[in-house]
Amino acid sequence: MTAPVPNESPATYEASLSRLEAIVRELERDDVELDRALALFEEGIARLRLASAALERADAQVRILTEHADGRLRVSDLDG
Repeated sequence: MTAPVPNESPATYEASLSRLEAIVRELERDDVELDRALALFEEGIARLRLASAALERADAQVRILTEHADGRLRVSDLDG
């Protein structure tokens, strides 16, 4: 049983967080059937991985932000 998670770009970090919050709210209900709870949990793990990867990409971009001697900032692509 695999919960469908759409392919997401780094720009959808907030959407993943929003969906994670909705999943948690639903899982906290007393009337969630086991099959539904398992599907939600699986989707939640996938969303968490997407959000974590987006954070890692953002962190890498921040790390390559460098300040020049004249005070100007430069951002290098992750690929070089």
